[in-house]
Amino acid sequence: MTLSVLPECWGHRGASATYPENTLASFEAAIRDGAEGIESDVHVSADGVVIMFHDPALDRTTDAKGLIRERNWYGEDGMQCVRTKKEPRQSIPTFAETVGLLMKPENQHVKFNIDVKVQNDPDRLFRLMHAIISGQPDWETKLVPRILLGLWHPRFVAYAKARLPYCRRSHIGVSTSLAREYFWDDVEVFSMAFSTLAGSDGWNFRQECRAAGKKLMVWTVNQPEHMTECVRWGADVILTDVTKKWFDLREALRADYDTTLAQHGRWFLWTTWKFYLPGIVLHHDSKSALEKVAGSFDKFSLPEPIVIEGQPV
Repeated sequence: MTLSVLPECWGHRGASATYPENTLASFEAAIRDGAEGIESDVHVSADGVVIMFHDPALDRTTDAKGLIRERNWYGEDGMQCVRTKKEPRQSIPTFAETVGLLMKPENQHVKFNIDVKVQNDPDRLFRLMHAIISGQPDWETKLVPRILLGLWHPRFVAYAKARLPYCRRSHIGVSTSLAREYFWDDVEVFSMAFSTLAGSDGWNFRQECRAAGKKLMVWTVNQPEHMTECVRWGADVILTDVTKKWFDLREALRADYDTTLAQHGRWFLWTTWKFYLPGIVLHHDSKSALEKVAGSFDKFSLPEPIVIEGQPV
């Protein structure tokens, strides 16, 4: 193994094991830990503000309730006043604030993986994102090359190509069959659940990605034995809640690769039940769940072309 190809460290919702997930504090901590990238999720408020948040509703992680798409950002009862349950209590960052963090001179090496949740209207979301992205100084050279759109549903791929054509695209998923059938030709990166890649079909998929020049990201990888397994697979990126743990382990691998790798065995692959789930079940369940929220994978309306200030969007 060439040490230069050890997977990059990207903070899953930031350094979310330590700080409240999807907050500026979490993103900043991941960067301090040495992460080359951060991952976060986007939703849109009723009054058209793109925010960084995982769930479609506020209840699980904050002191507020309700669906994000039904709540305003601004106002006395706006989501700008919401705080996290987890300490240290934090506000919800907007997409604009997060971009601002990444545009600071000291952070312009950090990549940005945006998990586009299927509860969104992709046309509305991507137009709002375009306005923020294109409003940054030197955005085409200093910001765009670092953005990776993570897409679960093929309808969102069509809108991403039409509204954010300058952004790289990845498919996020738990099914290699869906990845092959619906996303192979339209993305350059596959962001797959660790368990999806652990079996024999996962091995085949990894080989196919390597042969086709597709990058491979693996989530959410928090245990050292799983991290070293990703190294054996030749993954390009490890998405983790524990950014410092992976960064430190990676440095140990650079110092003494063979000894460090040998400390973390592979026996878990044969003793963990979820690595034996039939692929057909994952295929059916993941597709059905996504279609219930965002509509058919096979039949959906395509975006109409529009032009804003001479630029197709």
